[in-house]
Amino acid sequence: MAKTNSTIYDFSVKTQAGTQEDLGDYKGKVLLVVNTATGCGFTPQYEGLENLYKKYKDRGFEILDFPCNQFANQAPGSDDEIREYCVSRFAMTFPQFSKIDVNGKSADPLYSWLKEQKGGMVNSAIKWNFTKFLVDRDGHVVERFAPTVTPEQLDGKVAQLL
Repeated sequence: MAKTNSTIYDFSVKTQAGTQEDLGDYKGKVLLVVNTATGCGFTPQYEGLENLYKKYKDRGFEILDFPCNQFANQAPGSDDEIREYCVSRFAMTFPQFSKIDVNGKSADPLYSWLKEQKGGMVNSAIKWNFTKFLVDRDGHVVERFAPTVTPEQLDGKVAQLL
C-alpha cells in the first residue's frame, strides 16, 4: 500500500545544492510556500516576501521558495543564477530550493499534494508564478492565495497563525 502524505512534513525536496531536504525539519513552524520566477510581473513581490520573512522569522515563520519555469519561460536561469539574482536584487535570505515543475506529469510531489489540499480536483492547477500556500504549525495547508495577493496582504494571516 502506498504511503499517504498527510502533512507537509512527509515530503522532502531538492535543495539548490542538489541534496534532498526533509521538510520535517520545519516542524512547528508556520510556512509560506511560493512558486516564483525572476522575469515575471509579480517578481517585485520578492521584496514583500523578504520583509514578511524578516518580520516573523524569529517567531517561527519560514518562506519556502520554489522557482518554476512553467509559465512563459519566466525563470530560465540555473538555480545558481536565480539565487544570485534574488540575493543581489532583493537581499533575499529565506530558503530557496531547486527549480521545479508545479503542474503536469512532471509536477513535484509536494506541489501535487499542495494543490490537492486547497483547490479541489477541478481548479487545482497552479495558474501562474507567485501562487502561495499558507501552512500552519501542524503542517496542514490553511489557505491558498492567487499571485495577485501580495505578501503585505498576508501579514495578518501569518501573524494569526504565529
